[in-house]
Amino acid sequence: MRAFYTVFFCALLLACGDSKKDDKQLYLPASNGNLNTISVVVDNILWEDKVGESIRHIFAAPLNGLPTEEPMFNMKQIPTQVFDGFAARSRIVLKIEKGDVEATTKIVNNAYAKSQTVAVVAGRTDNDIIAQLKENKAKIIDAFNKEEVKEKLRRINLSLLEDKDMENKFGITIDMPSAYKIGKADDDFFWIRKSLSNTKTIDLMVYEVPMETISKGDSTIIDIIKMRDNITKTKIPGEDGIYMAVEDAYAPSMFKTIIDNKPAYEVRGMWEMKGFTMAGPFITYAIEDKINNRYLVADGYVYAPSLPKRDYIFELEAMIKSITIK
Repeated sequence: MRAFYTVFFCALLLACGDSKKDDKQLYLPASNGNLNTISVVVDNILWEDKVGESIRHIFAAPLNGLPTEEPMFNMKQIPTQVFDGFAARSRIVLKIEKGDVEATTKIVNNAYAKSQTVAVVAGRTDNDIIAQLKENKAKIIDAFNKEEVKEKLRRINLSLLEDKDMENKFGITIDMPSAYKIGKADDDFFWIRKSLSNTKTIDLMVYEVPMETISKGDSTIIDIIKMRDNITKTKIPGEDGIYMAVEDAYAPSMFKTIIDNKPAYEVRGMWEMKGFTMAGPFITYAIEDKINNRYLVADGYVYAPSLPKRDYIFELEAMIKSITIK
């Protein structure tokens, strides 16, 4: 009998331990903060010296594909000694630790709040920390971007657009805010628009092209630009021969990415209206769908002269990254 109670007591302790772990997750406060704003937890001396310069150079670098310089992230510095309570609930956090520690970079989720990503960069010296920042910048930026896309989609899902016709046509699901309206719906092309004012808009085009439309290699970006120019000229032409095209004077940037566990090309650049004074940024994703022998293309663009455009492009990015192919 004594052996039975001993085993029972040990099992109870283990169960309590698991419960404490669950309770910690359950009772974490919700994260907070503006989208694409990093809380940088670092001592004032480091922030004002070369470590801070390196942080600003990496995370406040101009975002590709915008007509004017806008930072990839906004930043707010929080001295280490006051990083507690409400301040510790920021959704994306870069924490700098200098001391007698090994030079490391760690990505931690839900450390102080729910739906939070914390990048901890540590080193013995300023140079150790700067080296870690440079070496791991892509990993940190990717982790922060994923957290922000997740938060943006959470907000979008509070009020969704009914887009069953488009989803059924292309065999996809996509999350779009109800503020968007279907501007054009053809058998093979959908044009969705959100009005910012009488003339300013955010637009999204969704269509598909055969696999052979986009070749792999040095000509990939050329093929994507040619494809886009053809779509905008034939599907959304203006009056008197006016049409949209990729701006020649601004070289687009192309990246490889993953959407719905499928390879995709991401292209960022500038568009202009041929025959009329209009221009703005665009972001195009071509998702490789081998099962259906096609590229599914989601192409967003913004016309908002005199307004910052980073957050509008980010909204399009989040919507497109919600795509799943059935």
